[in-house]
Amino acid sequence: MPTLYRKRLIPEECVNLKDDDIVHIDKNMIITKWETFRPKAEFTHGISYYVIPQGFKISKFFRADNSLAYIYCDIIDTDYTPETDTYVFTDLLADVIIENDGRIRVVDLDEMGDALTQGIISNQLMSDALHKLNNLLAAIYDGTFQKYISTLDSFMS
Repeated sequence: MPTLYRKRLIPEECVNLKDDDIVHIDKNMIITKWETFRPKAEFTHGISYYVIPQGFKISKFFRADNSLAYIYCDIIDTDYTPETDTYVFTDLLADVIIENDGRIRVVDLDEMGDALTQGIISNQLMSDALHKLNNLLAAIYDGTFQKYISTLDSFMS
């Protein structure tokens, strides 16, 4: 099985996701199940769908009683090294939260601005992140996002 890393720009860190259970992998997607690093009251575990070609990760966050807390979407950049079978998923800061009542929140855009101002993220990567965010929001608004949720749900059992 490949090695997965989550890289953050703010705060700067790179974490080996060694405890994540890879339940499916192919060239276009990785599905993982996981427990939180540090248990939280609002959620304890989840399932994530790395949509590699589109540059986002869709996660369902669950409470301890297995009820859905919310859907969380990260904008990501994927770097794959075939020699070591290693994926590094860089969090490009912008996130979309879909609440159970259907409300949609786009968060952490201020962190994107800070990262650009501080030279943490290049103009090219910022542009890439904004295009990916736009495509994710378009899929949510036009209903095609549901195909990603259906795929994720097919790996729930």
